[in-house]
Amino acid sequence: MLVSWRPLAGLLVAQAGALTANRILLVALPWLVLTATGSPTETGLVVFCQVMPFVVIQALTGPILDRVAPRRVSTAGDLTSAAAITILAMPGDRPLWLLMAVAALIGAADGPATAAKAVLLPTATSGAGQPLERGTGLATAAERTATAAGPALAGLLIAAYGVPAALWSAVATLLLAAVVLPATTAATRRPAPTGDAYLTRLRHGAVFLRGDMSLRAIVTMIVFTNFADQAFLTVLLPVWARSAGHGAALVGVAISGFATMSIGTALLAAWIGHRLPRRVAYLAGFVTSGVSRIVALAAGLPPNAVVVVFAIAGLGSGLVNPIISTLTYERIPPELLGRVQTLITAWAWVGIPFGGLAGATMLAATGLSMSLWTCSFAYLIAVLRPGWRVQWHAPVKVAVSRE
Repeated sequence: MLVSWRPLAGLLVAQAGALTANRILLVALPWLVLTATGSPTETGLVVFCQVMPFVVIQALTGPILDRVAPRRVSTAGDLTSAAAITILAMPGDRPLWLLMAVAALIGAADGPATAAKAVLLPTATSGAGQPLERGTGLATAAERTATAAGPALAGLLIAAYGVPAALWSAVATLLLAAVVLPATTAATRRPAPTGDAYLTRLRHGAVFLRGDMSLRAIVTMIVFTNFADQAFLTVLLPVWARSAGHGAALVGVAISGFATMSIGTALLAAWIGHRLPRRVAYLAGFVTSGVSRIVALAAGLPPNAVVVVFAIAGLGSGLVNPIISTLTYERIPPELLGRVQTLITAWAWVGIPFGGLAGATMLAATGLSMSLWTCSFAYLIAVLRPGWRVQWHAPVKVAVSRE
């Protein structure tokens, strides 16, 4: 087999471009709506309109990805998102219904495009002659780089030139992704059509996911940790900073430090991840990356110590994600990869819209200190369970029954 890094490099550039645009929107879209309407409620509504189509459409895209070349789906999604953001970047006022519609279009296009890039990763990594951990580690590093750079770039552009400048930068990075991916990735041969109806093929993916105990345990963990992360990052952390008189700057520094440090260990995982004992690396990484941040606040550590804890937590986060991604790729048969991968991602997002609401409810009912300790305990239980229920070595591939 001819070994080439070109498809993997192109895929990583496309992922970084699309994810940077997504992270820019995390800042620019709410700011656009808030400055246009002055209403936090309407701002939340527009953001909700972006998130929900991302979850729903991605879950339904699996059968398409298992029949249509993923690079076509990715390119079409990135171009659609770029066109939709262009509407927002143009001069003039827009009514609320248009803002909601455009946000929904962005989410609906971003879901399949994100899933398509994930489906391409195993093939691109194999084509480069590299272990799967190397591809997932590099993909995690690209994602964390976008997370660290995107919001900062958006903030600088908005402060210097206004919201449209940030939106145009998102359009530019999406166009980069849409051009690079098809230019570097060859069309992949898809399985021959089986004649099964769309819903039947969708059900095959759901049945496989439900029947694999290891994947079930991982997905359950992701649902609960993402839910807890949303409650912590959007409610408990800002309330802690404000009540302690630290301000938003400390929150930004802590989160940026977390994302920046995770890039280093993601690259380390890409280098030696295939040699690490997975169970030990998973438990050490997740306890460090998730629980420690919440406990630091609950224990009343001073601001400088909190920033240090967040940075150390970033090291654990960069280590864990490549291991989990590699495990999921190994356990899913190639003919079901699109369907199962999109369902996993949809489940990962399902609790996010409600995490902030849960954090606010818990805060009102028990106070800040008890909310932080409760959140840290729930997070710990969620990450410990897969440590013993997951089959961490690669399974033997078997044929998928369609009966």
